[in-house]
Amino acid sequence: MRDFIAQRVRAIPPSGIRRFFDIAATMDDVISLGIGEPDFVTPPALLQAGIQSLQRGSTHYTSNSGIYELRVALSGYIARLYGIEYHPERELLITVGVSEALYLALNAILDPGDEVIVPEPCFVAYMPEVTLAHGVPVPIPTYAADGFQVTAERIAEKITPRTKAILIGYPNNPTGAVMSRERLLEIAQLAEKHDLLVISDEIYDRLVYGVPHTQFATLPNMRERTVVLSGFSKSHAMTGWRIGYAAGNAEVIGMMRKIHQYTIMSAPTTAQEALLAALEQSEPDVEAMREEYDRRRKLIVSGFNALGLTCFEPRGAFYAFPSIAISGMDENTFAERLLQEERVAMVPGSAFGASGVGFVRASYATAYEKIEEALERLARFLQRHG
Repeated sequence: MRDFIAQRVRAIPPSGIRRFFDIAATMDDVISLGIGEPDFVTPPALLQAGIQSLQRGSTHYTSNSGIYELRVALSGYIARLYGIEYHPERELLITVGVSEALYLALNAILDPGDEVIVPEPCFVAYMPEVTLAHGVPVPIPTYAADGFQVTAERIAEKITPRTKAILIGYPNNPTGAVMSRERLLEIAQLAEKHDLLVISDEIYDRLVYGVPHTQFATLPNMRERTVVLSGFSKSHAMTGWRIGYAAGNAEVIGMMRKIHQYTIMSAPTTAQEALLAALEQSEPDVEAMREEYDRRRKLIVSGFNALGLTCFEPRGAFYAFPSIAISGMDENTFAERLLQEERVAMVPGSAFGASGVGFVRASYATAYEKIEEALERLARFLQRHG
């Protein structure tokens, strides 16, 4: 029988995150600092709105674009946060999380061989999704010395006649970096000069600490040149509800909607109705979660640095990205031994790209007390290994 598997799919490596969690799932007493998922339950107002939606019998498809009233509410929500208005009919699409929105955006714009510039370390799906859309990912390194912020200069070095888009994700997973407005402006000017689209993954936009978040589309001349991807999984503790959105250029959103029609039909009805009913009511819960993440952030970063694991200060998301150079191990060995010996799960930085070599990702989306215990176990581990 012939080989039926597409070569581009066969060539994509499995997720570097999943392997560690498959191992951890077989072990007892594991403290996971690996998974990027809030440990909070969805805010009560959203839960009740979802339950009431089901009790009303709202278990059918919605419009392909999402419930119209939700898109109207979402337009107002974005306008209040960033002062930019999106037309609910033409410029907004409700998606199955940001993951689907990314898939749709790349498939809507890429022809075979088109290049997409991807700063890394980055979310593990970015480069594989470019490949699956028949594009060519072009990685750009970032460094702790620069606060893991990508520079326009490094991007410019990689632009070719085949470059079609820049894919950025800030606040960043895995580093927690937040881009300054000044550096974003430089990238915006570069995109305009070379006639490029910018796909901006801003799923962590509500989780920033002591610094502002700049929505990329609000930069001069970027509204029509940007597709913003965001949602409520992280800020509203709704990962399992699978609800996100894309906002931007009407033509690109229209093509994304076309793909969405044929692959998904519509985002989950219960999640849409819950969000519509309780979006504004949940703001106090969102702020309370953000404040608790900030408390945990300070604990884990100071803890790493006290142990000699030099850690850049993350100003967004819920990740820390310490260097493990002091251990004398590579990041894969470090993560494997730490899990086996002390039952603490972290993710090797190289799972997020070559710039992650020598680092590990630790999520502080877990209880404060568990982080304290994890740091104690880590201290024992480092003492044992010199």
